[in-house]
This record gives sequence, C-alpha cells and structure tokens, in this order.
Amino acid sequence: MKLPEQFGRRLVMTTVGVALSGVAVGFFQASVFGVDPFQCFAQGLWTLFPGLGYGLFYTLLNLALLVVDALLDRHYIGIATFINLFLLGYLVTFSKDCIDAVVPNPGLAGRVVLLGIGVILGAVAAALYYTSDLGVSTYDTIALSLSDKKLTVAGHVIPFQYIRITTDVVCVVIGFVCGAVVGIGTLISAFFTGPLVAWFKTHLAEPMLKQ
Repeated sequence: MKLPEQFGRRLVMTTVGVALSGVAVGFFQASVFGVDPFQCFAQGLWTLFPGLGYGLFYTLLNLALLVVDALLDRHYIGIATFINLFLLGYLVTFSKDCIDAVVPNPGLAGRVVLLGIGVILGAVAAALYYTSDLGVSTYDTIALSLSDKKLTVAGHVIPFQYIRITTDVVCVVIGFVCGAVVGIGTLISAFFTGPLVAWFKTHLAEPMLKQ
C-alpha cells in the first residue's frame, strides 16, 4: 500500500491531534459546565439501555457509527479513527485527573477558563487530525462526509462549519429529549466548535502541512 505524501508529518499531526482531543475533553469535564454534544447524545441514549455499563454502551455506539461511516465514506476511517475508538477514553481520564490535581476546586472564573481552554484545544485538535487525513473519529466523519457532498440551500453550498453546528445541535436535542443534562458548555461547544475548527484548519493545520 502506497503511503500518502508527507506521511511522517501527517502521522505526527494525527497523534498530536488525538492527544490534544483527549486533553480538551479533560478540561471540558473539569469545568463542570456540561459535556460536549456527542457525549450528551451518548449519555441520553444510554438511559434507554439501563442494563449496560456506560463504557460498554459507548464502545458499541462508536462501533455502530463506524458501520455508518463505512457506508458514508470509508476515506475517513484510518489510524485516528481507531486511536479515538480505543484510547481516547484513557487520555480523557488521565488529563482530567491531572487537571483535578492542579486545580482541585476551581471557582466560577476558573471553570470558565477551563471551559475556554477545552473548547479551543478541541478545535485545534480536530483541525490537526482532519488535515492530516489519516482518519477521524466516528462522529466527526458524519459532518465531513456531508460537507464533501456539497449540499446546497437556495443554490449556495453549505460550508462545513454550518453542517457541524447542525449535527452538534441534533445531538444535543436528542440527548436532552432522552434525559441527558445539557449545560452551558454543551451549547457553547455545539455552536462554536464548527467555526473554530474551520478557522484553525485554514490558518494553522493546512499551512503546517504545506511547510
């Protein structure tokens, strides 16, 4: 199998991106302002399966999404997909424990800072491994695949960031209807992750790959 051009740089960007993604979720959780949209979706659906532990349910949900991804666009299934699937949870736990050790009882201002760091780091992380093109998480594939299809409204192609906002909002609504707790951080993530990812992809990740 022929490796893509600049494979070494792509692999570094993927690895750093996934690692930052785990750290970002750790900051997000430490802020105690809710969970990100996909976690909201997962936790909501989990309430419908009380006999399953969350860890097992989350893995099964991602495997189901992996099948959907394969039908939508196999191109986005790669190294990062499986790192996200099997290792992200451990990275999140480790980063959350480290943050709690350094900032055990943050006040409101501290929680706002933690949330801001989490949202920005998550966007940077996604921009890095999107651009490296060695796979993305099972959830990220959906917005990227729909964006590639050049969906239009009134003759205008819908940009990725608006598709991502839509998928995030749908996740939040489904999660809330099923019983998940929606915090202010959940809503901020839903409406700002897409635009931030698009910005960091254009101004950071793509120039980094082209150097």
